[in-house]
Amino acid sequence: MKEITGLYIILIALFFVNLTNITLFNGEWNGIAMWLSTGLFIAGNAYFLMSRDAIKKKK
Repeated sequence: MKEITGLYIILIALFFVNLTNITLFNGEWNGIAMWLSTGLFIAGNAYFLMSRDAIKKKK
């Protein structure tokens, strides 16, 4: 999987968590949504750093 595709998938997941919290749960699960968003953000950063290191090693 290309690096940009993985980052887009994580970004879509972030928006999906927020949209689900607002539309289905009427904002009642803000704490859980924030934890999920934070986890996805950290996962995205880790994925970016790992892919950046892999690209540097290829060159």
